[in-house]
Amino acid sequence: MIELLPLWMFIALCAVLMLGYPVAFSLAGTALLFAAGGILSNHFDPALLGALPSRIYGAMTNATLTAVPLFVFMGVTLERTRIAEGLLNSMSSLFGNRPGGLGLAVILVGALLAASTGIVGATVVTMGLLSLPTMLKAGYSPRLAAGTICATGTLGQIIPPSIALILLGDTLSNAYQQAQLSLGNFNSEAVSVGDLFIAALVPGLLLVIAYCVYVLFVARWRPQDAPAANLPKVPILHLLRELIAPMALIIVVLGSILLGIATPTEAAGMGAVGALLLAANKGKLDLSVTRDISRTTLEVSAMVFMILIGATLFSLVFRGFGGEEMVQAFFDGLPGGRYAALLVVMLFMFLLGFVLDFIEITFVVVPIVGPILMLMGFDPVWLGILIAINLQTSFLTPPFGFALFYLRGVAPRSVATSDIYRGVIPFIVIQWLMMGLLILWPELATWLPAALKN
Repeated sequence: MIELLPLWMFIALCAVLMLGYPVAFSLAGTALLFAAGGILSNHFDPALLGALPSRIYGAMTNATLTAVPLFVFMGVTLERTRIAEGLLNSMSSLFGNRPGGLGLAVILVGALLAASTGIVGATVVTMGLLSLPTMLKAGYSPRLAAGTICATGTLGQIIPPSIALILLGDTLSNAYQQAQLSLGNFNSEAVSVGDLFIAALVPGLLLVIAYCVYVLFVARWRPQDAPAANLPKVPILHLLRELIAPMALIIVVLGSILLGIATPTEAAGMGAVGALLLAANKGKLDLSVTRDISRTTLEVSAMVFMILIGATLFSLVFRGFGGEEMVQAFFDGLPGGRYAALLVVMLFMFLLGFVLDFIEITFVVVPIVGPILMLMGFDPVWLGILIAINLQTSFLTPPFGFALFYLRGVAPRSVATSDIYRGVIPFIVIQWLMMGLLILWPELATWLPAALKN
């Protein structure tokens, strides 16, 4: 019974979350309750809790995590100053007057917005409010319109610069160091967030291309579902003004990371300042908007770091009860070797994605299973990309996918819930195919980082 305490901890956490308590306090509260019970029954060493202040201080001084509020600030600025709306209108005028063109515009703008915001809910809601009425008015089928917006909103999980990749990269780096130390390797090369950004480029672009190909396929074979939109023509100078500046900002931020000119944190700082300057130059920035941007950034950043503190305490107590050894023994006993272990982990994360956001899964699950999978020989960068796409698929899958609920909240009543559910199925198949390709050809994720290093 005592050996199963880590499992009971996880079950208790899920039960508390189902009651509707905030994630950060559910993690910390469950951990403290189990730790107190363990101390009273002499099954938990209270000295382990002494490591918590140093871990929190380590998170506070972690330069990589400083990029989180900066990238959030950049994304919120592009959203709240309506620059993203101008970008969508410009793209729509470029592509919209041809079959499937409006869908392509939504995918391209949604990918850029998802990458800069990095929060699935924010992107889906924004794209739902901006583009869903336009697509329906143009004659698009509710199923295709809803599926395109939901799928595009989840691209922020995989397309850099993404907050999900920053948090995942930092967590995987710690897990990799832990795995190397357990092998007696004290001089291993660290895994950086930049490596994960570079590794995500090819899979992310392939997903965007696959989404676009699907929309064009529908426009070709079911033209009534994706007709040409009769949008007013916009002067070319206006188009260039709306398109070039935001795209240049994102290219400069991402390019500085890929070329090694700046760290992700430095690039995030450039992006935040650049977004402010862009908004000011377009006359869309005033005191009220600036206050709103700052408040939203503060709320999102506080949520992320409170979850990090709660997850740190949870993993500390989980390990104190021997949870890591229990998971290791479970994986070792699985028939089918390391790929069976990988399948179990991916399935577990996929199901957790129905009830937890990527932040909680990254901070709670990855530190536990990451070192074990890396000890089995899986590349940390490849593993990170696979986890990101897996969670992206989970957030898209009926009936519990977060993206579906976010769109349902802003979609008009004419769009049935069944339309949203059925509309995302082709995109889920694309996601599964992408994961299959990654497993068959890990080089899709590992080749570019290795090539740039050499």
